[in-house]
Amino acid sequence: MSDKPDIKQSQIAIPFLSVLTIIAVGFVLQVAQSVVLPLIIAWLLSYILGPAINALAKRKVPTALATIFTLTILFVVLYFLGVFLYGRVLAIAGEYPKYENILRTMIDDFTSRFEYGSELIRQMDLITMMGNQIGSAAGTGLSFLYNLFLVIIFLVFLLLGKPYFKYKLLKAMPEKEANRLDSIVSAIAAQLSRYLSAQFAISFATGFLVWLSLSIIKVDFAVTWGMLAFFLNFIPTIGSIAASIPPIILALVQFYPSFGPGIAAAICLLTIQMVIGNGIAPKVMGDKLNLSPVVVLLSLIFWGWLWGITGALLSIPIASAIKIVCENIESLRPISIMMGSGKSYRHEFEDAE
Repeated sequence: MSDKPDIKQSQIAIPFLSVLTIIAVGFVLQVAQSVVLPLIIAWLLSYILGPAINALAKRKVPTALATIFTLTILFVVLYFLGVFLYGRVLAIAGEYPKYENILRTMIDDFTSRFEYGSELIRQMDLITMMGNQIGSAAGTGLSFLYNLFLVIIFLVFLLLGKPYFKYKLLKAMPEKEANRLDSIVSAIAAQLSRYLSAQFAISFATGFLVWLSLSIIKVDFAVTWGMLAFFLNFIPTIGSIAASIPPIILALVQFYPSFGPGIAAAICLLTIQMVIGNGIAPKVMGDKLNLSPVVVLLSLIFWGWLWGITGALLSIPIASAIKIVCENIESLRPISIMMGSGKSYRHEFEDAE
């Protein structure tokens, strides 16, 4: 009889310990963000670049040489991409005083027509806030290069050991367990690769159409807004909305007092996001991720809160990796089922009936 209270106490303690563990892990991840975040990015990139390293290794290319070749291409692409984005931000910052004068005129006209809320708008000083945001964005170049350097360093060590990972598993544990763990790693790599390739195609199409539409309307910095749409489209739901706001505001300011181009830009961007986001994307993505919309939302909120916009970009790959790991561990399989979309299970039970 003395055992029963112990069992009940342990059952009560487990949920609380789990919550405390999650809080502790979240605290550590936030404090160690400057190191952990580049490491996770490098870990995800290793799954993308790993097949290229293995393909070169099968052609008798030394692992070190294959790694250097792959990383050189990656570094060159990221470097020019970073320089391009930094130059675009500096260009917008340089032109901001011109738009600032027009924006002040718009706000003065608006507040002169409406008695209520005009004093609140003046106190908020939105123009100064926008200028500060642009200035802070222009000052993130050094931070980007520092994080890029850390990602490359971590990626070098991860890729150098990738071709030998399976053989180390076979040596370290029984063959059955080694093959099972290797299948988990392969499943994570395959699913992330499918997701990123499909998402890249969708984001590229979105960015191209945004650039084309804004170029036709003759909105300034159309290329910049197309690139912004491309990157933010990797963030589920809110990314496409956030990418549409700056060009619409700029179109309204640039062509003031005419609101026609601003309205045209809003209609075009809304149409692009609706057609691609609600029509094309679900058909292209299908059930590649098999993640519940609730899981996608919670993952976006949690990782976005923890690591900002970078965490939001990584939220879906991280959730997908967690689901695959849980799927291949018997005791954690119910978690994987609850994280899934449930569409296949619905068809399964409907067919059984």
